[in-house]
Amino acid sequence: MRAYAAKTRVGADQFAAVLEDIAANGLPSVENCTPWEELREAHLARSPRNARPSP
Repeated sequence: MRAYAAKTRVGADQFAAVLEDIAANGLPSVENCTPWEELREAHLARSPRNARPSP
């Protein structure tokens, strides 16, 4: 339970840092962003469900 709480705190801290950066600097331009479809595909490729079984 403590490990889960620590992981959740880390995620919340990272999210807060992103929001603070956006508040201070605004959103990045569209040209400097990665489309969500590419991010999704990269995430799915890293997913253990899609990993190849080791021989």
